[in-house]
Amino acid sequence: MNTRYRCLRLLPVLAVLFITACSEDNVAPDDRVKAETLRNYLVASNLDLPDLLADWIIGADQIHGNESAYYILDIRDKIVYDAGHIPSAVHSSLSGVLADAAGGDGKPIVVVCYTGQIAGHAVMALRLSGYPDSRVLEFGMSSWNSDFDNWTANCGDIASGNENWIAPPGDIAAEGEYGYPPVSANSSDGSGILAERVAAMLKRGFRGVDGLDVLTAPGGYFINDYWLAADVTEYGNIKGARRICPMALESGEIDCLDPGAPIVTYCWTGQISSMITAYLTVLGYDALSLKFGANGMIYSGLDSDKWSAPFEYSYETTPPLEQTGLFQYSDSAESVTAP
Repeated sequence: MNTRYRCLRLLPVLAVLFITACSEDNVAPDDRVKAETLRNYLVASNLDLPDLLADWIIGADQIHGNESAYYILDIRDKIVYDAGHIPSAVHSSLSGVLADAAGGDGKPIVVVCYTGQIAGHAVMALRLSGYPDSRVLEFGMSSWNSDFDNWTANCGDIASGNENWIAPPGDIAAEGEYGYPPVSANSSDGSGILAERVAAMLKRGFRGVDGLDVLTAPGGYFINDYWLAADVTEYGNIKGARRICPMALESGEIDCLDPGAPIVTYCWTGQISSMITAYLTVLGYDALSLKFGANGMIYSGLDSDKWSAPFEYSYETTPPLEQTGLFQYSDSAESVTAP
């Protein structure tokens, strides 16, 4: 029997076990109820993870020459945005992306960051908050012009020959059967809990981990390889990794993640794993995205889904503040205020 369905059948039993365990782990039973309320709401609202990962990314070549068709939010540091940004792009920040999204006047939103990874957290927040057409700019501003390339230096082969990388055809660990973590929120209805959890995720910020750290001590994490089975056979996997994919709530497959361990998701580029990490954080997991994905671990051996030379599209710059006199930096360097 497929593990995802076995997990689904065990959910009522697991729920009882978790409630019983509340006296031992000091988790309020109400937080367990809110976790279930949130999950039911997400499924009923077509906000299950596979739904949110549909058509989530867009290439620079699709935007170039058609910038006015999109509402482009650039969430890099303000000083970097000033140095160069896509024409018509509006500066924002990860923490402020929901507030700034309201200015889009109904246009599809594209979120731009340095490499496409931080933007994954922002786009997940947007999609969970009523902006289903929001997307990540693939590879971030690095793909727009080589002046902003943060990818090339981070591609590498640190996993090649590493004792904790299982060579092809790989050796994926058996899936376990777990419950789900509690969710802390003031609200008791699904939409209110979701809004609070999204806000908390954005406030916490992007959560990533270096590939070398995971390869050095894979036993310290619950590692999920978000690949197809054929990809594992072709490239191998990190020692001890599971392969839980597409990890849906409705099927119960997501409950095969261990809520008691730091969950590291890795993919090809660290972009879809950022989306997944944001979603898991909203659900109460201690989740991390493996930065740069397989491109940072086995780059030379990849036949597809790998970083390549950026386009050389033109960009706009904002005159230095001392020339304009219109704005002054805040202490965070993420936003500006009028004097």
